[in-house]
Amino acid sequence: MLKFELKRQSTLRSILLGGAVAFGMFGTSMAVAQTAVAPDEVIAVVGGETITQAELTYALEDMGDEIQQIAPNERREFLVQMLVDMKVMAQAARRAGMADTDTFARRKTYLEDRALRRAYLQDIMAAELTQEELQAEYDDVFKDFKPTEQLRARHVLVASEEDAKLVIAELDKGRDFAEVAKEKSTGPTGPNGGDLGYFSEGDMVPEFYDASRALEVGAYSAPVQSQFGWHVIKLEDRRPSTPPAMEQVFPQIRQRVMVKKFEKLVEDLKANAEINIVNQGN
Repeated sequence: MLKFELKRQSTLRSILLGGAVAFGMFGTSMAVAQTAVAPDEVIAVVGGETITQAELTYALEDMGDEIQQIAPNERREFLVQMLVDMKVMAQAARRAGMADTDTFARRKTYLEDRALRRAYLQDIMAAELTQEELQAEYDDVFKDFKPTEQLRARHVLVASEEDAKLVIAELDKGRDFAEVAKEKSTGPTGPNGGDLGYFSEGDMVPEFYDASRALEVGAYSAPVQSQFGWHVIKLEDRRPSTPPAMEQVFPQIRQRVMVKKFEKLVEDLKANAEINIVNQGN
């Protein structure tokens, strides 16, 4: 039963994302360009039949996450060609009389129901979520958040222990750590005064993290060896971690609220519908 519930949640998410971020998958410049295009604008003509901008949108929705495998600057061309291929094959099927078969009629009914489901959910999705709903979901997600220690450090990375001792000798004379890092460090943070920002256990190699944690704020270390070379580390600050701000996780929180609302909608609709599943399990 659980796997069916998970599959349904996945389906709901794909429907939500299909309509909500479809044009975003083209890339920012394409997304902006598409907003000014009318849905009935013709983008191709195949055998006297038109393909419109709206059909391009539907094709993108059907592709879902698979479109991510196509380079952003090639996605529109890929979808247009896909629609052209589909159109010529559909025309061939009609000429062969396949549009008049019972098999096609049954498939058409299924596809119509699927399209109506998507349209219905996307229409409901357009309703604004309240700040109270979003805040409640955010609070629920992070209610069991346990803070961890974060350290902020600078370092000077050099090739040898002897070079590290020379760095320490200059620091002992009172030179500014950031200036020494800019001058001596071979690491990518050297131009920034060796500043590594805040990090937690696991973000750095163990030798570096352990040496940083052992320092008092404002102090610098003896030479510390790691796989990258030799470090002289200065601890700038230590603090407990905090949950990400709402702004940082807003898209994920919004999606969680929407999925929950749609799951409730489906359950309510089923509760008021007469459902009889015949020969279940066969």
